[in-house]
Amino acid sequence: MKRRYLFPLLLSTASSLWAVDRPDTEFPIFQFPADQIPRIDGKPDDWAQVPARYIIGTDELWEDSGKHEQADPENLDVSVRVAWVKGLNRLYFLYEAYDDYWDFGGRDLKNDTFEIVVDADLSGGPLISRFRENETVQSDAQAFYRMHGAHAQNYHVFTPARDKDWTMLWGPAQWLKRLPYANAAYDYDFEPGESGRLTLEFWITPFNWASGEGPEHSVQAELNEDDLIGLSWAIIDYDDADSPRNNGFWILSRTHTMYGQASQLVAFRLMPLEPALQPGLDAQWSAQIVDRDRRVVAFHDDSAGEPERWKWEFGDGETSTEQHPVHRYQEPGNYTIILTVENADGKTATLSKVWEVMLP
Repeated sequence: MKRRYLFPLLLSTASSLWAVDRPDTEFPIFQFPADQIPRIDGKPDDWAQVPARYIIGTDELWEDSGKHEQADPENLDVSVRVAWVKGLNRLYFLYEAYDDYWDFGGRDLKNDTFEIVVDADLSGGPLISRFRENETVQSDAQAFYRMHGAHAQNYHVFTPARDKDWTMLWGPAQWLKRLPYANAAYDYDFEPGESGRLTLEFWITPFNWASGEGPEHSVQAELNEDDLIGLSWAIIDYDDADSPRNNGFWILSRTHTMYGQASQLVAFRLMPLEPALQPGLDAQWSAQIVDRDRRVVAFHDDSAGEPERWKWEFGDGETSTEQHPVHRYQEPGNYTIILTVENADGKTATLSKVWEVMLP
């Protein structure tokens, strides 16, 4: 069964601004609640709550080298789930695969691989020097340091990694594959050349600009609910220890060079919480001082559970029933603000923040 999420009007409008492969297809990224963030231990237990429609299997992949007309689950069968957590700029992956021959005995690039490319801001364009358009004036070495992974990142994840780093990251920003920007764990019980099942669990931090000089020179992507991002992957399958050639290059895109061209990725949407995971009525709010000299503060209701009535207590004896009030304080000081919300069923929830607002 295909797990496609078609938004033709939206994508046709957006396609004039950015290019994606498979423009008629959009995949969802599951949102974990903040109190159920998956632990990176190579175990799929934390992912049991992810509905089946989020699973992207071998049936969505295309083998573009001509070695296979269609997928054979007795040779290679994979499933991928992608997730995020609101407020954390991370992408979580659960990669589960059966292979009739796991090749990972060497210490070079010849290794069964799950290769992912992410372009969080849909900026598109080449991300490796091979595809640069100004090769007559910029050398390959210069392009490596200036553009490799700069606006989109490629992780060549070894499945599994034995006696080698868990991923080869294309480009000079090698800090991206280490904590606090990435983490990974495996679970498997086979040796090179054997068949078996593998579980790979990892997360990465996408960057709009990733500099080889370090994170302090880079711009981290901000992930927001309902955003579209560019994402794709390839499964590189080796089945012969004596041959340098792979047995298949299975890709989610429909263009082979997706590994180095961010415009050839696929659209993925950062989904809201599933209805069953959404909290009940919960009072939440934030505030911003918009005029410090006049002591003017703008309050914003961030409550969950569809409240219909609001009561604000500003800590100075004044109140408001607006959803997003603006309040002016007459005197300097520290103020405790209380918000009480009520839904259509008459249920209420309250949140007090002590000294959230301090004014001169």
